[in-house]
Amino acid sequence: MVVEGFRGASDPLPRIHRMIDWSDVLAPALQDRLVLLLNHVIGREPAAMARLLPFQQATLVVTVQGAPAWAPPLPDLALRITPAGLLERVVEPVSEAQLRVAIDASNPLASALAVFKGERPGVSISGDAALAGAVNWLFENLRPDPADEVARLMGPAPAQFLAQAAQAIQAALAGLLGRAGR
Repeated sequence: MVVEGFRGASDPLPRIHRMIDWSDVLAPALQDRLVLLLNHVIGREPAAMARLLPFQQATLVVTVQGAPAWAPPLPDLALRITPAGLLERVVEPVSEAQLRVAIDASNPLASALAVFKGERPGVSISGDAALAGAVNWLFENLRPDPADEVARLMGPAPAQFLAQAAQAIQAALAGLLGRAGR
């Protein structure tokens, strides 16, 4: 007599191989939050919205390439430019995008350090030249400003304290990584 589970052979609970694929569950929610963040940053700068307005309804696809083996695979993020000059996530598959943005994730630590330094790590853009120019302008000119957000919510003193702490952490990480690279 072989016992496959406490409730019987037809019970799906003891079968571990039927676990939920968490990337299918979490990825859309995380992508929606990322789009909210992008729209917040774009919406704070009227010039950014104006640059996107001529490309209403254009689609762009962001692909993460070369992710480390330990990282879960990331699905492509398809975006459409709205009539307001903001972005919306496209749920249905996109067969032809006007623009493709590929982000190199082969070394996440080096990419994070580059972002801390204000550099653009491993990003390649292909597709419509005018839209690529507008997206490149966004990459070059827009940055989230956490200190400004804290100042708006809590006042300038906590924002200044957090900005100084972040700069100290950034300098310490840069120093540590600089020594590790030698």
